[in-house]
Amino acid sequence: MKIERIEMHQLSLQYVFPFETSFGRETQREFILVAVSADGVTGWGECVAGAGPWYAYETVGTAWHVLESFLAPALMGKQIEEPAEIVGRFDRVRGHAMARACLENALWDLFARAREESLVEMLGGARKRVAVGVSVGIEATLDALLERVALHVDEGYERVKLKIKPGWDAKVVRAVRELWPDLSLQVDANSAYQLDDVAIFHELDEFDLLLIEQPLHYEDIVDHAKLQAQVRTPICLDESIHSPDHARWALDIDACKIINIKVGRVGGLTAARQIHDLCAERGVPVWCGGMMETNVGRAVNVALAALPNFTLPGDISASARYFHQDIAGPDFVLNPDSTLDVPVGSGNGMTVDMERVAAVRSALRVFSW
Repeated sequence: MKIERIEMHQLSLQYVFPFETSFGRETQREFILVAVSADGVTGWGECVAGAGPWYAYETVGTAWHVLESFLAPALMGKQIEEPAEIVGRFDRVRGHAMARACLENALWDLFARAREESLVEMLGGARKRVAVGVSVGIEATLDALLERVALHVDEGYERVKLKIKPGWDAKVVRAVRELWPDLSLQVDANSAYQLDDVAIFHELDEFDLLLIEQPLHYEDIVDHAKLQAQVRTPICLDESIHSPDHARWALDIDACKIINIKVGRVGGLTAARQIHDLCAERGVPVWCGGMMETNVGRAVNVALAALPNFTLPGDISASARYFHQDIAGPDFVLNPDSTLDVPVGSGNGMTVDMERVAAVRSALRVFSW
């Protein structure tokens, strides 16, 4: 297929609930939506870079620049036979995984639509439903947090992830565990701690957690290996895993027992599937992390999570958890067994609402051949 047109849309959507992590508090999501067209077919991809360089160095601004100046021009007018080809075409670009993933995911959607296949079929997934959970941010008070957890448990979520930071950790987890002794529970520190804080993790060992996610430095694997040797709860790496090589290095030194795969963080679906396969070979479970995506990005996550080694619930909550009105549909709805249905339509299964896109758009860039 020859790439004939690429559109870049910069958009902003208000969250249903403000979301706070150890990085800070956010009330809206700024992001880039990309459309890639060839032979009368269009595929969609979403860039998960945030407004600021908090989770990663990439931002909406840097991703826009890299997409506009380097990645989109490298694809325009080129003949592409398989979506994975894009990995080699972008070899010269170091880093900028979220920008690269945005275009690669659009190509996967494009090819799946052109072949009248679902994205999950192209990826090799077999599940019709995927287990999901919900991520709960830091709240102003413990009572407010418990109210939020109760809301999501009542909605039917069987797994909850709590964001933690120094001063908002063991006491909070204890309170949640006392109220919901059978709830599948995990915590995410987003790199807020140091190895010297090991006493906190010994305390967290008491609460029968599924995992402790990224407790130490966002690029570290060595200190995580030291920490994992001292605690019972599985350490899960997120920010430290940027590629299949990073996953291999971490597993080689026992830096973690679980890996969170985020498509944007690792550079696209090709790398995400490679990490899945590596972990499957090593007997290491994986789960799919979320980045507060719209339905376009969520559809990609759900399709990826249908692969067999995604054995833990993902951060892929129902659409109503995120935005008052999405830019694509149909919405994902939580099933009674805390799962989401995997889209079965062609491509990622989503239809983009162009009127909604135009209403929340702040910038547009079009390349045409």
